[in-house]
Amino acid sequence: MEESLLFSFEAENQVLCGLDEAGRGPLAGPVVAAAVILGPDFPTEILNDSKKLSEKQRLEAEIVIKQKALYWAVGLATAQEIDRINILQASLLAMKRAYEKISSQIHVDVALVDGNQRPNLDCITQAIVGGDALIPQIMAASILAKNQRDRYMVLCHTKWPFYNFAKHKGYPTEEHRSACLLYGLSPIHRRTFHIEQRNAESPVQATLF
Repeated sequence: MEESLLFSFEAENQVLCGLDEAGRGPLAGPVVAAAVILGPDFPTEILNDSKKLSEKQRLEAEIVIKQKALYWAVGLATAQEIDRINILQASLLAMKRAYEKISSQIHVDVALVDGNQRPNLDCITQAIVGGDALIPQIMAASILAKNQRDRYMVLCHTKWPFYNFAKHKGYPTEEHRSACLLYGLSPIHRRTFHIEQRNAESPVQATLF
């Protein structure tokens, strides 16, 4: 979205909803999305792309977002849904689910989505590449999505501690890949993901390990 277009939406007092997701790259766990509507007095200086914030900063920002945002919601798509419809469509589905929790309470004029793909929503929807570093509403959504997914993976660690989900959150670290080979796959592993050996940090959805 061009900056001038974004400002025109704000000038017209239209309701802007930011959308972002976390968890497209891991081998295990859901993809989690958040939707956030901020008010004019929100302290945007606390926001940033969640990947550029420390865990402490993200958790502190989350408290403020949940207290001061006009509306916020999270949604997810499970590992089973990822396997069934692919990671891109599952990411869009998670965003749609988060959005619909908010749109059931207030009419949204424009949804601003991080990335270059857009979920099918009942409002004007604009994809913004790098939006999680540019748009406060998307920054806030990225923080909520990241924190929610991390908490989910910590809970999964208590059930399947031998994968050490609390440490790597399901991402394809050497430790995680070795655990998968040793113990097999848990119920939350994405069975259509494999890891290209030449780039172990960039899993692709293709076949079972």
